[in-house]
Amino acid sequence: MSAPEPTLASALPAQTWINRFARLGDAFHASPPVQPLPQPVWVARSPQAAQWLGADPDTLFSDHALQVFAGNTQVPGMHAVATVYSGHQFGVWAGQLGDGRALLLGELATPHLHDTPSVEVQLKGAGRTPFSRMGDGRAVLRSSIREFLASEAMHALGIPTTRALCVVGSPQPVYREAAETAAVVTRLAPSFIRFGHFEHFSHHGLHDELRQLTDFVLDHFYPHCRTQANPVAAMLGEVAERTAAMVALWQSVGFCHGVMNTDNMSILGLTIDYGPFQFMDGFDPAHICNHSDSQGRYAFSRQPSVAYWNLMALGQALLPLIGDSDAAIAALDRFKTAYPAHFEAAMARKLGFGTPPPQGPLRECINSLLHLLAAERMDYTVFWRRLTDFARTGQTTELLDHVVDRGGMESWLLSFSELHAQFGQGPDASLMARTNPRFVLRNYMAQQAIERAETGDFSVVNDLLKVLAAPYDEHPAQAEWAHSAPDWAAQISLSCSS
Repeated sequence: MSAPEPTLASALPAQTWINRFARLGDAFHASPPVQPLPQPVWVARSPQAAQWLGADPDTLFSDHALQVFAGNTQVPGMHAVATVYSGHQFGVWAGQLGDGRALLLGELATPHLHDTPSVEVQLKGAGRTPFSRMGDGRAVLRSSIREFLASEAMHALGIPTTRALCVVGSPQPVYREAAETAAVVTRLAPSFIRFGHFEHFSHHGLHDELRQLTDFVLDHFYPHCRTQANPVAAMLGEVAERTAAMVALWQSVGFCHGVMNTDNMSILGLTIDYGPFQFMDGFDPAHICNHSDSQGRYAFSRQPSVAYWNLMALGQALLPLIGDSDAAIAALDRFKTAYPAHFEAAMARKLGFGTPPPQGPLRECINSLLHLLAAERMDYTVFWRRLTDFARTGQTTELLDHVVDRGGMESWLLSFSELHAQFGQGPDASLMARTNPRFVLRNYMAQQAIERAETGDFSVVNDLLKVLAAPYDEHPAQAEWAHSAPDWAAQISLSCSS
């Protein structure tokens, strides 16, 4: 007798599907019907994300799981809902938004993850919901591939982020600027609650629901804040701290989010909603990666200030519960002190300081370097690997041969070496090699994967996943992806539809 076909339930034998968010009530979500996706196929699967769930990748990604992650069927215990939220988009109040193309299937217990006792599972692109407005609720293959690869790449870089378990494709046509094909990406996170969830209830004067949502977040994610004199203000301060840590890491690796609307900000300080994102090639503090951002609101150098603006919007939404504007301001001020501390600590590691030197000399070293990189429009990722090689060998050739201002680079390298000599034993090349990635998801790499995938060949997507899951390793067979982007990459255009 042949063995029975594996199912999603058999691949997760110790798991029980629940949906605590769905229990909040009808004011918080809607339950749209299943909208079948025809002829689903696996595009990409992340073994690392499967293992994070506590599942064996070899049994998790079964034919039955394909149907579940396409949105075609559910398993016992699932209660798929689309959540409602509002938000500010490009600094302007946009009113009610909500999960227009996302479905929260439920959550799974993850007792093996000490800091993440459960993980929510969400489908993005599963069809129309009551919050889709004029949209079709679908995602296209190109944007799904970009989000899948970016989510797993950011996780491997140690940056707080939602995860991506898999991408399912389909020949179903989806119409954007042109006809494309549909796809669904399965996302994972401890929670997908956003700043905009709180803004929605506060803006509409629904303070009972605002309190219910806040209690839910306090109880499940910030229980230690319950012991404070003002638990909601304490929670706001914790969110400010987590957001500061996240954005500091963005800035340290040259990551541009592209659309930092308040509805794209996680209450847990996770990078969420990968649209027109970009890892910078040539370093430019004024770089705008989103061609829909005509005013440059979300330019790279503005990301920290936008994060604080978004936190102020969250603080305003929570003010009816905090009750004291001074307490809210004090909570928000944690961002002002936490961001520079987190950024300088991240940059100190990139510079090879196991123990950061005093703030003044370190800040001067960082600022002078960033000015030099900006003047040269130097490839940001490549520079840091060359600096790592300099720390290992003492050879300056690779650094000096790729700059116009050789004198400026020589001067900075001398001050860099002197700073290490003054406060340590020299740069820790091993630390730098573990901190400065050799590989990041450049736009042209994603574009090559997308173009091949659109022909039915998913090999480049999966090759990239292997490299990006270990971004500090050498990967000699994929060495070309560690180089600067080709000239044609500058023509790639990304917008909010990306």
